[in-house]
Amino acid sequence: MKLKHVVLFVVSSFVLFSCVSSKKLKQEKAKNAKLDSAYTLEKKWHADCADSARLYQAMIGALRDRLQDQKSSNEEMTNHLKDLSVLSGSQAESINKFLATMGAKDAYIKDMQAAMARKDSMNMALVMNLKGAIGNMDDKDINIKIDKGVVYVDISDKMLFKSGKYVVNAPAKEVLGKVAKVLLAHPENEIMVEGHTDSVAFKEGLLVDNWDLSTKRATSVIRILQDEYHIPPARMTAAGRGQYKPLQSNDTEDGRAANRRTRIVILPALDQFFDLIDKKK
Repeated sequence: MKLKHVVLFVVSSFVLFSCVSSKKLKQEKAKNAKLDSAYTLEKKWHADCADSARLYQAMIGALRDRLQDQKSSNEEMTNHLKDLSVLSGSQAESINKFLATMGAKDAYIKDMQAAMARKDSMNMALVMNLKGAIGNMDDKDINIKIDKGVVYVDISDKMLFKSGKYVVNAPAKEVLGKVAKVLLAHPENEIMVEGHTDSVAFKEGLLVDNWDLSTKRATSVIRILQDEYHIPPARMTAAGRGQYKPLQSNDTEDGRAANRRTRIVILPALDQFFDLIDKKK
């Protein structure tokens, strides 16, 4: 009888230990999954930053090369003038004016470099704010990037619209609200909303073609940003691109899916950029 009790105790203990271990294993797997997701997001963010940094370094390098060429030209001219033994008063005055102009150009290029660096920093801050607001950056339906000094937010039409329609889906309004919150915090930037389609011919009701559809979609997004999230309409422009600015070939289904998108273009504050240069001048 005692042996039976011992066996029952051992079996019960084994079952209990197995349940606890299984629960703990599930918890550990869930933690690992979260860590893997966080690592993937961080890795993608670092890759985007590296691409932008390379672009900015190339732009700054080009300006430095121009500045160095100008300095070399100035030095050659100065050395040449030192060799001249006789100069009239008017000639000397002209040369002095020329040298002063060259010095002003050197200072102007340096100010341009400083202004560009500031603009690039502002763009990077804007991208970080957008990515932080939207959150789930591994979502293939949303892409935020900087290209040639301009910030872009690409949203797939699969998220925004039903096929062939231009009324924004209710779940997509939440994403637009997150973008709008960041845009309201940067009132210096103007906004262009572009509609893009694939090359498959479309005509329905009052819509004439893909160009018409893409314009309607851009306008729908702008109305939500204005009416529901209170972005001033004077800051925004609607543009329909139709199928004429594809990201990929329209010969495949994947390519056509990538081309069907709405792009929010956050235009740089050029007035502030040139005001900074004028103040330096």
